[in-house]
Amino acid sequence: MNTIIDLRAYADSRGIPTFVLVDMQQEYLAAPRGLALPNADEALERCRAALEHARRIGLPVAFVRWLGKSAFFNPATPFSRWIDGFEPLGIDMVFERNQPSCYASSQFADVMDQAGGNFVLAGFAGEAACLSTAIDAFHRGHRMTFLSDASASHALGDISAQETHRTISKVLSLYTDVIETESWIATPAFRSKRGMEHGNWLSRSS
Repeated sequence: MNTIIDLRAYADSRGIPTFVLVDMQQEYLAAPRGLALPNADEALERCRAALEHARRIGLPVAFVRWLGKSAFFNPATPFSRWIDGFEPLGIDMVFERNQPSCYASSQFADVMDQAGGNFVLAGFAGEAACLSTAIDAFHRGHRMTFLSDASASHALGDISAQETHRTISKVLSLYTDVIETESWIATPAFRSKRGMEHGNWLSRSS
C-alpha cells in the first residue's frame, strides 16, 4: 500500500522549526563540580517532553554540545558525555563548539541559514548558551523560540539560580519568543497526512 504524502509540506518549509537541545551533558549534573545546576531535574523533564513531541511530529532535531581543552566539558572526562536519555539518534544533527553561543559552530550557523533560521531552543544554561544564542539569532534575522521551563541557569553572585533564570528569561524576551513547554506542545504544528494536519508554527514575524 502506497503512502500518500502531502506535497504542500514541501512548498515552503522555512516555517518548520528545528528543535535544538543545547549542552545536554553530564557536566551540568555532576555535583559538586562548579557548573552543576541545583535545579536541573524539573528542566530535564520539560526537555524530555519537548524532545518526545518534536520526534512525534517529525521535526528535525539537533544537539549542540560544548567541548574544549579546559577543566569543564573536557572530552577526556565523562562529564562531557550526554545526559542519560538525551543521546542523539542517527538521524539527528550534532554540532560542537567551544564558545557559549550555538552559532560558535559554523556548521550550526550554516544549517540555520539554509533552513530559514527558525528553531526552538531548550537546554543549558540559560544565562550563557541560551542567552548568547538568542542574541546571535536576533542579529542574523533568525527566529528562535526559547522554552523557558526546559532550561535552568546558575546563580550569579548573591542572586539565586531561580531568580537568575527568571530574570534571564525576561531579558531573552527582548530578542526572541519565550514560552513554556506545555504551551509550545499545544500550538498548531506542521503535520503531514499521516494522521496529522497542516498548520502554522509559533514563530516571530520577519
